[in-house]
Formats: sequence, structure tokens, C-alpha cells
Amino acid sequence: MLEDYAARIRRFAEMEVSEMREESAALKRLSFAPGSTVVLLDAEGKPFSTAAFAKWIGTQRDRGTRELMFLCGGAEGFPAALREKATFKLALSPLTMPHELARVVLAEQIYRAFTILAGHPYSK
Repeated sequence: MLEDYAARIRRFAEMEVSEMREESAALKRLSFAPGSTVVLLDAEGKPFSTAAFAKWIGTQRDRGTRELMFLCGGAEGFPAALREKATFKLALSPLTMPHELARVVLAEQIYRAFTILAGHPYSK
């Protein structure tokens, strides 16, 4: 399902899905370009409705954000070094879910946000 939504999102924007299991390797490989917005999925983050999330993505686009990077951590959460680099924390749901499922839910919501912004009927 993740790849299906990723393919749908690519109709609107460039998208890459990367999985990094090893903490030290992940921190070394992640690079944040100037103008990037780094979003951590975090239970303590800001919750959004679908419409508000679409509006937020639209605002990022309109501000000239070059890259939105969404990071979904495992059961242990994120290391402090990575949390410090976050621009924004997003609460995907008040429910606890496996990170594999959270990635699919996030991808679907990103796709839905793009369809809302484009006036596409998927969101209705």
C-alpha cells in the first residue's frame, strides 16, 4: 500500500521513501538541505484534521519550502540528535500503531492533501 500511495503522490511532487533501521547509519545518511522542513511523527506533536493538514502542506508549498521530510520512528522513538533537527512534530493519531502502518496512513494523508489542494474529487 505504501508504494501505491507513493506512486500517486509522485503525480504531484517528487517523492522518495527510504528506510533506515540502524540509528547511527540513519543519522549519518540524513542530510537536510537549506529550506527543508523536517517533520517527526510524534505522539506529542501537533494533531491535524485532514483539511488542516492539507492547508499546512499548501502553506509550506506557498512559502517556498524546497523539501518536506517526514520521519517515522520505531518503537523506541527518535534519538535526541535527530529530535533537535526537527522543524515540526506531527501527531498522526492519538492511537499507537506499528511504524509500518503509520507510514501508510501518512502517505495516504499526504496524497489526500495534494488532491484537496488540486481540487481533485478523491478527498470527497
